[in-house]
Amino acid sequence: MFTGLIQDVGLVATLEHQSAQSLFVFSSSLDMLPWQLGDSVAVDGCCLTITAFPGEKKSLFAATLSPETLALTRFKLLKVGDKVNVEPALRMGDALGGHMVSGHIDALAAVVAVVMLGEHCQMTFKVPDALKQYVVTKGSVTLNGVSLTVNKVEDNQFSVNLIPHTLKHTNLHQLKCGDVVNLETDLMGRYVERILSCREQENGRVDTQEKT
Repeated sequence: MFTGLIQDVGLVATLEHQSAQSLFVFSSSLDMLPWQLGDSVAVDGCCLTITAFPGEKKSLFAATLSPETLALTRFKLLKVGDKVNVEPALRMGDALGGHMVSGHIDALAAVVAVVMLGEHCQMTFKVPDALKQYVVTKGSVTLNGVSLTVNKVEDNQFSVNLIPHTLKHTNLHQLKCGDVVNLETDLMGRYVERILSCREQENGRVDTQEKT
């Protein structure tokens, strides 16, 4: 699990797309000495497993991405040198300053508007219709791994406000209209929907039994 509070903006050091997988190596200024093979790390909000630490010093970490991960994320668009948001997995005792983030990307969200409001930036994103019910005003959403509060929702579009700190310490500052970001909706909405769906199905079975 993660918080959506970015700890570093790293870079794509190398990448290799193969027929059945893609191999990525990322650089980061974070202290990787405590990190171990098999640890989880969120890169642009996507939970990846560390498969190697290339080089003599722990300044690089590698991950293998499946075709499904590429299909659902912006990794298929990345190039060597591109910036990525990095957050190691939560450890017991860590502060939960953002919201509970799984690192499982739902889809890509497209930037449809960027408006500067003084030092702040208001961005509007469009989500696939199948996900719009999970984005609610004043709810949480994760974009490229960044935990954000939804300010406004209109059908399949929503707006968020980026404070100067977020703009400075994440890769969201480079976004422009037409760009896409990794989107993870709040897990709570999924659980509520599933519970209500199961209750409706159970009530339907009870009504059918009573009628027969």
